[in-house]
Amino acid sequence: MRIVILGAGQAAASMAARLRTNGHDGPLTIIGAEPAAPYQRPPLSKAYLLGQMGLDRLVLRGEDWWQEQGIELRLSCTATAIDRSNRAVVTDAGPVPYDMLALTLGATPRRLPAKVGGDLPGVHVVRTLADVDAMAPAMQPGRRLIVIGGGYIGLEAAAVARKLGLEVTLIEAAPRILGRVAAAETAALIRNLHRAHGVTILEGTGIARITGDACADGVELADGRHLPADLIVTGIGIEPETALAQAAGLTIDNGIATDETGRTSDPAIWSAGDCASFPANGQRMRLESVGNAIDMAEAVADNMLGADRAYLPKPWFWSDQFDAKLQIAGLGTGHDRIVTRPGDGEHGGSVWYFRDGQLIAVDALNDARAYMIGKRLIEAGRSADPDLIPTIPDLKALMK
Repeated sequence: MRIVILGAGQAAASMAARLRTNGHDGPLTIIGAEPAAPYQRPPLSKAYLLGQMGLDRLVLRGEDWWQEQGIELRLSCTATAIDRSNRAVVTDAGPVPYDMLALTLGATPRRLPAKVGGDLPGVHVVRTLADVDAMAPAMQPGRRLIVIGGGYIGLEAAAVARKLGLEVTLIEAAPRILGRVAAAETAALIRNLHRAHGVTILEGTGIARITGDACADGVELADGRHLPADLIVTGIGIEPETALAQAAGLTIDNGIATDETGRTSDPAIWSAGDCASFPANGQRMRLESVGNAIDMAEAVADNMLGADRAYLPKPWFWSDQFDAKLQIAGLGTGHDRIVTRPGDGEHGGSVWYFRDGQLIAVDALNDARAYMIGKRLIEAGRSADPDLIPTIPDLKALMK
């Protein structure tokens, strides 16, 4: 059986490894548009941009491993279509036939439209090696960076830039940073962390346009103010990469729609990672995280080989900013109560989300114990007394 994995990121690497571990000894090919073998994306905006991690440590597997496993990497190879009738991926280097196809295409950063200067040189996004390599030379001490977007990518870029000695202003159009993904209490912890390190944060502030002719030189705000800049990073979210799947006639619903096993509307095609949506807990879900890319890819690999088990996500995330680590377990969507607990050190603490008395998520900044205990409770389907959390001397007692 010929298996082809289209998309060469974390999900592809995890899926390929699992397929070989589970005994698939037939042809296995990964097709990727980038020149590099599958690599970690989270360190791009952190250790890699800081110069603390090279490509040799960024890649998920060494060249020898791919050869030993008999996995063909077709890199710098652009897929242009999926020919479902002939079961082949059409690429700029010719067709690649498959018996089963897995789509691990990831996601694409949203960009500001050209009419507001989003295509000017000097305006950057953070998603690929090429993106970070393009901005790295401009990350020089004393230069002025404007970050547009107060999500995790924007905040991480702001933190790295400050560590490199740039002057940083972050602009968020919504009333507060992290408005889509975290509680106001978590946002307050992160806001205080950034301001303590010299980042200027402007919330509830819209932009009119990015200014400049040959190159971006600043941002004009909706209220008429102009902020000068030497470079700009936009972190305004990502969109699942669905164009090839949609053109091939697959069902699209907040990503490439799969059933609970990861199979798409074509029985021969599967999907996993940022690009895939799946049914869970009575709703259609799409998770943008390394954890989901790994877990779902491994579950789909099992199902491609006949396991026929529903994928049940156990969401977890993290974000490194300055010398602080934010760790998140569960999903806080639909919470009706928030409980906070102070941390032991500076810029530390945890935020606990409850719905109908049940613990559903925890955000922990510089508080690994709170994260681990919350994660264990959530994954075990257990809860905790919210009234105890702020003051209980030892969080381990919540496990009893």
